[in-house]
Amino acid sequence: MGEFNEKKATCGTVCLKYLLFTYNCCFWLAGLAVMAVGIWTLALKSDYISLLASNTYLATAYILVVAGVVVMVTGVLGCCATFKERRNLLRLVSRYFILLLIIFLLEIIAGILAYVYYQQLNTELKENLKDTMIKRYHQSGHEGVTNAVDKLQQEFHCCGSNNSQDWRDSEWIHSVEAEGRVVPDSCCKTMIERCGKRDHASNIYKVEGGCITKLETFIQEHLRVIGAVGIGIACVQVFGMIFTCCLYRSLKLEHY
Repeated sequence: MGEFNEKKATCGTVCLKYLLFTYNCCFWLAGLAVMAVGIWTLALKSDYISLLASNTYLATAYILVVAGVVVMVTGVLGCCATFKERRNLLRLVSRYFILLLIIFLLEIIAGILAYVYYQQLNTELKENLKDTMIKRYHQSGHEGVTNAVDKLQQEFHCCGSNNSQDWRDSEWIHSVEAEGRVVPDSCCKTMIERCGKRDHASNIYKVEGGCITKLETFIQEHLRVIGAVGIGIACVQVFGMIFTCCLYRSLKLEHY
């Protein structure tokens, strides 16, 4: 009877090891996806970060990159651990569980940050976007803001934070460098040199809500992606932690 139970336990352990191996292969791919979303955010979706007052959006992207790298490393280690000798396996499984828990917490943090910032974004933009645009546009040391504003207005076909009248308060518009412009050239439907001297609707973009609504929608859509990826992969990891706990218990029973 004791021999039967031992064989049953060994069979269960082998099954758990193969399940864990399969899970780790999928886990590695999930880590690649998480890292890709983080890099995508930093490389292609970070043009307007200089227009934001807080660093929360940037922080969520960095957390995803770090979590993705750790997930991929953990996935490889997890695959290797399942083929280790019995005397080493118990120790590796316990360490693997700790790594899973750390990654789980990182991704939950990224998801929560994305959700919280999603709720706060409208207030932040209303309080800061106009001041950023009129005080830093074409000012020395704020080239990033200038490029971001020009790209924002051209890409989303808008002019000013709330409307084109915002530019009347711009420090640059009142300087000699503006050369008589009333809005930046990037407000123009057809962008040519000094086209910003005319602010008629036939010449510049005049959309309801201005650039603030366009930027808010753009960032909120991406925050939804970040939050979904972070929380989604974290939920997948719960299964990995369950498998790991079961394997650890099975190994304990076999007196590894």
